[in-house]
Amino acid sequence: MIALLRELAETFGPSGREEDIRRVIHGRINNKADEIYTDALGNLIAIKKGKGKRIMLAAHMDEIGLVATFVDDKGFIRFSGIGGVNPFFSLGQRVRFRNGTVGCVCHEETLEEFKDLKFNRMYIDIGAKNREDAQKSITPGDMAVFTGETAEQNGRYISKALDNRIGCAILITLLEQLEEINNEVFFVFTVQEEVGLRGAGPATYAIKPDIALAVDVTGTGDTPECKPMSVELGKGPAVMIKDNRTISHPSVKNALIDCAKRLNIPFQFEVLNVGGNDAGTIHTAAGGIPTGGVSIPCRYLHSQGEIADVTDIENTIKLIKAFISTAI
Repeated sequence: MIALLRELAETFGPSGREEDIRRVIHGRINNKADEIYTDALGNLIAIKKGKGKRIMLAAHMDEIGLVATFVDDKGFIRFSGIGGVNPFFSLGQRVRFRNGTVGCVCHEETLEEFKDLKFNRMYIDIGAKNREDAQKSITPGDMAVFTGETAEQNGRYISKALDNRIGCAILITLLEQLEEINNEVFFVFTVQEEVGLRGAGPATYAIKPDIALAVDVTGTGDTPECKPMSVELGKGPAVMIKDNRTISHPSVKNALIDCAKRLNIPFQFEVLNVGGNDAGTIHTAAGGIPTGGVSIPCRYLHSQGEIADVTDIENTIKLIKAFISTAI
């Protein structure tokens, strides 16, 4: 798993610019599915055909990032965030543009109060001497992602972009492991989730599944002095009850719980007041789709040091495998 996760997490793919990560995933799943295609918006869809119910599994392949908005006379690059980028997590971090240009995120020295840190007081330094020098490699509209190695340590993965390359890794692994099943399963690697769940809805309209499941990460409540939340690393996948966009359909939620209990898979409940995942646009599409979610606990979301537990990922694979093999 670490080799797959490293390849996925370290591949360029901010929202709206998923070409590279889509190509890597396609290379991984080629010849593993009965049919593979990319839709007009850029979602990558792989199908394991069957005569039973049509089940859609969705994992977004985009990541948060930055976009250049202006290059000043001295060659410093002003920028905006793509998705939920935290300025405090961004400060001092290295970023990489698609063409390989690297830079460091810095802030104006006249900033007196750290609480006032905003993107309009920050810039990317690529070491350019002036605007002309900078624009040889970067122009407004170019996108960048944060950089960082993917490591396995103490039975846990530490990396940028585990949100949601973990979900992509799980879908790829399921495609590799699945043999013949009764149900027809659509593995959908969606685009632009981080900027408003934009890819999953159109994919759902085209597929019109009987049942759908969003596979994503979720925050935890197991770090010092954090906000109370009943999700911890190492305690198993989190069955989604609700978030800010979706209330899980009872039949999907109950089926996941039944599968976990039957196979003695540890699990938790995800109840969120803020945030959402692809289920938010899936469940209201195509006349309404019974939809739920399975989330992998992950610390420090949208940072360059996200942490997830190896056993949680393994148990998520087991749970989803049982779910798609059982008619609801």
